Amino acid sequence: MTRFEWHAPATLRFEDVLEPVELTRSGDVWAAEVELPERLRVTYYFVDADGEEHADPGNPEAAGPNRSIFTTPDLAPQPHWPIVGPDEVLDVPSLRIRWNGSLGRKTVRVHQGGEPVVLLLDGDDWMYVHPAVAAFESAVKNGEMPAATLVFLPTPRDRDAEYNSPELWQAIRDELLPLLAENGVTVDLEKFVVAGQSLGGLSAFRAALDFPDLVTRVACQSGSFWWARNLPQHGLSLDGPAGGDIAQRLSTLPDLSGLRVAFDVGEHEPRMHRHCEAVEELAVRAGAAVSAHRSPAGHDRVGWRHALVRDVAALLG
Repeated sequence: MTRFEWHAPATLRFEDVLEPVELTRSGDVWAAEVELPERLRVTYYFVDADGEEHADPGNPEAAGPNRSIFTTPDLAPQPHWPIVGPDEVLDVPSLRIRWNGSLGRKTVRVHQGGEPVVLLLDGDDWMYVHPAVAAFESAVKNGEMPAATLVFLPTPRDRDAEYNSPELWQAIRDELLPLLAENGVTVDLEKFVVAGQSLGGLSAFRAALDFPDLVTRVACQSGSFWWARNLPQHGLSLDGPAGGDIAQRLSTLPDLSGLRVAFDVGEHEPRMHRHCEAVEELAVRAGAAVSAHRSPAGHDRVGWRHALVRDVAALLG
């Protein structure tokens, strides 16, 4: 059992894996003892009586100002990711590019490291919540990967719409890449890596099918491969056919011999497994070079971050 404490009445919430727990009075604090599964790294937070969200003041490891990170004792610390407190403000990359194009106005931040370029979808999370620049620089210093330039694509307002539209990748190819070149960042497509999680992972992998001359290396964590256009609620259901629309496309056995893709999904998101496994298997049959891992987490960015560095390093190797 793990004990969580707060100084006032509150609800304890976990990202994805457990139901909310109401704290109860215990002496001078409110507390809850929670039985957590083995091998779990999870984001959690307290919600007070006014609905405000708070990080755990007794935990030095945070994910942004109102989230904390807990790791069960059977797991080793994640390499490369520094411990960041809830009050720390992360530095953002100095190169800022204004992208006014077919997708509207976006601000793209760029960390200029080395020649290979890595495009990070949902880049706001990797800049403001999880210190991706520090993690990648640590991996480079440790000799695990070459120095790379990180391009942080901002999180779209409507992730479902933008990440399920080919217009995103058309705009990246026709607008963003030339704009990067104008700002001194030349993308060598033979070394270009795209990384995404959840709907971003789905989008990154779909881009490899729709734009094979643009995307040939994909790091995909917990890709939303359950997504299918003909399901209710715009395809937002995990109960449909395994692998959704992507599996249907892959069942025609396209030639993916030029694709390298690293898949990862959480051990503690079992409803995702049949969808991810279907796509992994079909990608192998189609000739892609595939690696597949399972992280000790749920559908949670704190679990994806280790896979992000590991898999991008492998794709650049």
